Amino acid sequence: MQDSLFHIQDVEIRAERMFRKENAGIKQTVVDSAILSDKANVSLSDLLSKNTGVFIKNHGRGALATASFRGTAPSHTRVNWNGISINSPMAGMVDFSLIPVYIVDNLDLKHGAASIGENGGGLGGSINLGNSARWNGGTGVRYIQGVGSYSTFNEFLQAGFGGSRFRAETRLYHNYSKNDFTFVNRGVGIPDPATGKVIHPVDTNDNASYLNYGLLQEFYFRPRSKHVISFKYWGQNASRTIPRPTTYEGPDHANLNNQLDTDHRLAADWIYYGERDRVMLRSGYADKNLVYTRENRVSGLGRVPVIYSVSRQRSLVNTISYARELRHDISLEGKLDVNHHGVVSRDTVSREGYKGSRDEVSILATVQKGFADRLNVKVMFRQEWVDGERAPLVPFLGLDYRLIKGRELILKANIARNYQLPTLNDLNWQPGGNPDLRPEQGFSTEGGMEYRQEFAGHLVRTGVTVFRSDIKDWIIWIPSLKGYWEPKNIEEVVASGVECDLQVRGQAGKFHYRVSGNYALTRSVSFGESRTWGDASFGKQLPYIPLHSGNLMVHASWRGLFVTYQYNAYSERFTTSSNDLSLRHRMVPYFMNDMTAGSAFRIKKTEISVELKVYNLLNESYQSILYRPMPGRNYHLVIKLKI
Repeated sequence: MQDSLFHIQDVEIRAERMFRKENAGIKQTVVDSAILSDKANVSLSDLLSKNTGVFIKNHGRGALATASFRGTAPSHTRVNWNGISINSPMAGMVDFSLIPVYIVDNLDLKHGAASIGENGGGLGGSINLGNSARWNGGTGVRYIQGVGSYSTFNEFLQAGFGGSRFRAETRLYHNYSKNDFTFVNRGVGIPDPATGKVIHPVDTNDNASYLNYGLLQEFYFRPRSKHVISFKYWGQNASRTIPRPTTYEGPDHANLNNQLDTDHRLAADWIYYGERDRVMLRSGYADKNLVYTRENRVSGLGRVPVIYSVSRQRSLVNTISYARELRHDISLEGKLDVNHHGVVSRDTVSREGYKGSRDEVSILATVQKGFADRLNVKVMFRQEWVDGERAPLVPFLGLDYRLIKGRELILKANIARNYQLPTLNDLNWQPGGNPDLRPEQGFSTEGGMEYRQEFAGHLVRTGVTVFRSDIKDWIIWIPSLKGYWEPKNIEEVVASGVECDLQVRGQAGKFHYRVSGNYALTRSVSFGESRTWGDASFGKQLPYIPLHSGNLMVHASWRGLFVTYQYNAYSERFTTSSNDLSLRHRMVPYFMNDMTAGSAFRIKKTEISVELKVYNLLNESYQSILYRPMPGRNYHLVIKLKI
């Protein structure tokens, strides 16, 4: 019998294991690479709000967007880029509207206390952005051009080359929008003299343009098979005018707001992969300049600043970790972090500001043990010192139990403590900083079930989690009698709820489909000073946190043609801590529908994709923040080329 040789196309096989001792008790959401590709032309705020259980508080199209993870505050969500924390040392939060999905290769979320393994202080959880080397990628170019409503243009270019020892990737991006959509202004009412009815005028979203451009440069070097060295630089400049609230009825030449963000971030690491151990050294640097101005146009003088605030934030972070697999069923890991943060902030008009710094040392010890392929246990201890003062010990205990031997039906549970210091703004901001603030301390528990099953080319993965966090001395900024806002501690906030998620994907011949959905029931209730008579916020939902939220995405493709439907829903949200039922202090529920349709094809060595995206398909009138308008139905045409 004569041997035959057949050439077949490359096939990528990926295997997922849910039942791993490293994940015991941890709820982790990994965003599919197909979703990252589909959302490449938008900001991370758009992806998170529509494809995960995180609620994004969006101040408007292209404006500030912060995360509420499990009903907590924006500063309670830790955000890491290639292992480097990018949370602002001033405000403690991250503006997700300034992060393009295009620069992200890997995106995962660790819910609740699972974030202890990454950083301390993540009372809600952590969001981890990563980049990775495509060692077999060869030489290639990728280009994306987008054109949309409201004079919106974006361009993305990626070029890479290298082999199995060295790899370089360069990404450039540019986003601009005049952002001048029209809307019915329900913040202003004009009585009709004939009928007496209140008429809401149609206004234009003026002074709302934004420009964002940047560079991501990556170098990877593998001098030996067990050693990997990488350098990553991310530089970005973002300029935007901030529209006035819809209630503004003053002159057009007054209250003109602008913000300029300039960021430089660098991450360098060396990783050694042994047969049973791993060593990692990492250093990172983050430098942010933020300039905020409010100006009035004065005849004969031009633009005169009322506020001219300049802030510079610098962070230097260093990490060393060592992990060892003692046996196949037990492993140990230790990690040391040494970080320094420095801030200088000043308003050159009022001549107010502050200068502050913070030094952090953190030690993490982890033990992971498996028992007969039925039970996994993970124990973590994190100890921190901040400016030489020892913080309380943060422990974590997580458990996974396989209900049926050989099946991916798993019970998960964890119990943990967490701890977060006030931010530098909380303590020092002028005017309003409160140096007497107490640190926030949390105690959390959660439990749930995950299930995964593959059959005949189809995959089903689903899970449900019940959680509760009791957070003492919650920090909140409120108006004071002095005429400005001040932070204070709330005696206790209880954040509890249920998270459900579903992923289904598969194929039948040339037909492929993906379905994913998330639902969250989140109660985040203030239990302030109960002895204060007349405290209207006691026992009420915190402002802007929806009780119910959910999303659904359905994608189908056949012979290069594809269509994607996206649905989002949010229940009512209150704008005051007293949960005032008047329409002025209540954001009504809204339901959002998006649709994408397109075609992908190949011309010689070039892959081409053309797609039309329709946002707010049903022309819903809605607001995410009080008096901040959002656009109606709008369109975006995207062309992708890959060589």
